[in-house]
Amino acid sequence: MTAFKGLPESMNTLIREIGRMPGIGPKTARRLAFFILKRPKEEAKRLAGAILKVKETVRFCRDCNNLSDSELCEICANEKRDRSVLCVVEKPSDVISIEKMGDFTGRYHVLLGALSPLDGVGPEDLKIDDLVKRIKKDKVKEVIIATDSNTEGEMTALYLAKVLKPLGVKLYRIGYGMPVGADLEYADQATLYKAFEGKREI
Repeated sequence: MTAFKGLPESMNTLIREIGRMPGIGPKTARRLAFFILKRPKEEAKRLAGAILKVKETVRFCRDCNNLSDSELCEICANEKRDRSVLCVVEKPSDVISIEKMGDFTGRYHVLLGALSPLDGVGPEDLKIDDLVKRIKKDKVKEVIIATDSNTEGEMTALYLAKVLKPLGVKLYRIGYGMPVGADLEYADQATLYKAFEGKREI
């Protein structure tokens, strides 16, 4: 990102750093930098502190790979959740989307990605081995594959079906409430509800 003439170097540095974030162009980065500048110093300190704390404390849950600030995430630590049902998603933000629906009472397994041969992402780069171990250890009976409905997500779902079928679990794929090519994290609650309601056995 090029520097804006007439601004101090510290402001240009802030604009550059904000501009590294996904979906933020030069104009938005500049607007956010000026917003931060106008706010009281204490607010800026709180923001900086929150960013540092996230970097220092947030990790992946020991069981499901969701984001957590302790060994187990809030969902895995909840004894009321059904251990026999697992919903497999690509990323932690997908967990948030499904939880907003308020209808799913099982647990999750986050793969931390999707198969993408063109990008060099193979099965060994995802948390698939951990998923297999977990299904055996927790005596899981039902697995809902809720990967995105784009090419990578569908490829991942097919691969998972091939790997998990021999384990004797019931396998489901979320239904077509999700438009083709859509990312789970951007789906609204009604769409997700329909997708889960229309899940099909595979």
